[in-house]
Parts: sequence; structure tokens; C-alpha cells
Amino acid sequence: MIRVVLPAQLRSLSGAGPEVELADGVAPTQRGVLDALEARYPVLRGTIRDPQTERRRPFLRFFAGQEDVSLAGPDAPLPDAVAAGTDPLVVVTAIAGG
Repeated sequence: MIRVVLPAQLRSLSGAGPEVELADGVAPTQRGVLDALEARYPVLRGTIRDPQTERRRPFLRFFAGQEDVSLAGPDAPLPDAVAAGTDPLVVVTAIAGG
């Protein structure tokens, strides 16, 4: 099982709880997790990644433990602790100001 923590905006939009548990069999990659998340919550399609390019939206970051895995390729394996369900994959929205 892979666990995902969503920011408040995406929880509100999707109706998900603070932490989403994805069933066994999800590929432990960013692409695998996001595919499963979007399949479960179709309203999230296009909010976390661009639907055409599948690239992460600029103001979102992914963290596994204390490690920023945002720039890892979409098919790069997530850390073992995330794949095992020990640590969640945390989606964080950036705060920009001027």
C-alpha cells in the first residue's frame, strides 16, 4: 500500500481525507501513484500534472520523508519507505509572493 498526503486545496476539491491509501499493486513511481490517484479521484486530473505532457504542475512539489523527489523522472522508483507504506508521498503546494 502506498500512502499519499494531499494539500488542503486538493483534499477539498476531491473530497479525500488528509491521507489517501492506494491499493497494493500500484507502481511505486510518481507516474504509478498519480495514475492511481487520478483514477480514484477523477476531479484531480490536470491539477497535479499537465494532462498533455504529464509534467508536474510548477507550484507543486513531492516529498518522500525529508527528500524532495519532485525532479526525479516520472518512472524513477520512489524511496523504499514510500513503496512499503512506511512513509507517505507528500504533495506540497508552493507559496509564491511578490
